Amino acid sequence: MDSDAQSFDEIKANLSARHICTPSAFATHCAYVILAGGFSQQTAKKIHAKIMDAVYAHGADFDTLIALFNNKNKINAICKIWANRDELCHAYYELNDTDARIAYLSKLPHIGKITANHLARNLGEDVVKYDIWIQRLGVMFAGNAQLADKIDNGKLDPEIKRACDEMFATLCECTGLPRGYIDVVLWKSCQQGLIKL
Repeated sequence: MDSDAQSFDEIKANLSARHICTPSAFATHCAYVILAGGFSQQTAKKIHAKIMDAVYAHGADFDTLIALFNNKNKINAICKIWANRDELCHAYYELNDTDARIAYLSKLPHIGKITANHLARNLGEDVVKYDIWIQRLGVMFAGNAQLADKIDNGKLDPEIKRACDEMFATLCECTGLPRGYIDVVLWKSCQQGLIKL
């Protein structure tokens, strides 16, 4: 099965030995997570391919891109990031710790706190996305049904985060795999119905 923008093997290799992206690759990863919000993985990949083909052929021209995908906020964000990709990419890699890099990503156009984790993971940071699936699994792992009322895909509750982090610590210890890899495996398993919630 495919997983996110990259294959499972690519994600695992990048989490094991993070590569440094070129500014264009950095902007391409940003565009993917911007476009992925609210869409299935299959749809996001198709839209992303069309958008990036146009960007690489003609630059980030708003009129060209909006004709391909009619979402002004997302297209504006992609255009801004592409236009400033050198500066944005270098500033990201100059930061010395993961928390600072995630905070930086969360301030990019159309990228919020949860999306920043998704982008960071795709850039090779060993982090968890904390999406709705992972939050639900964390609640189940904690064995505290009352936490379910605090699940929110827009704002991560500290108790939910703690439950998720404890779940990932246990799974990492049991498997020896990186958190970011376990995250994408669990997400895909939930999305495909292999894990029923």
